[in-house]
Amino acid sequence: MDSNFTRDLADEAATLAFGVALAKAIQPNLTIYLHGDLGAGKTTLVRGLLHALGHVGKVKSPTYTLVEPYDIKYNVTSSLMLYHFDLYRFNDEEEWESAGFRDYFNANSVCVIEWPEKAENVLPTPDINITFSIKNVGKNLGRSVNLSAHSTLGQQCLHTISTQSK
Repeated sequence: MDSNFTRDLADEAATLAFGVALAKAIQPNLTIYLHGDLGAGKTTLVRGLLHALGHVGKVKSPTYTLVEPYDIKYNVTSSLMLYHFDLYRFNDEEEWESAGFRDYFNANSVCVIEWPEKAENVLPTPDINITFSIKNVGKNLGRSVNLSAHSTLGQQCLHTISTQSK
């Protein structure tokens, strides 16, 4: 099984398309960390993921609210909650506990976390780490994403993504 791979993303459209590939692989009870500088494409990836899962509204970075919940129809008989965290402005681990964020990580949800290093002492271990790197490609700025799995569920998802996006 693939437990680590890298893909180049030439532009925003490629990042959105990679979100579609991720949507085809996710399963409930998954925790995904997104690493990368400001403007690297983390929220764009989440937007592609959510739209591929059927969300039709706007997808914004939850920089000030810390989390945006999305109720997603997962298959014909069930739905899942996808929680999009942006911890860029996160400062206090006590806030994590008092807000009840720990409860969001459960068998019926997918948690996608931007800036996880800001709360590393309170977050669970990720199933998947996605690290964005900005690359200069001629006159354009491209991206590279490195994905690594840290659980059996993460390995299953990466295997699905790597076979469909080659």
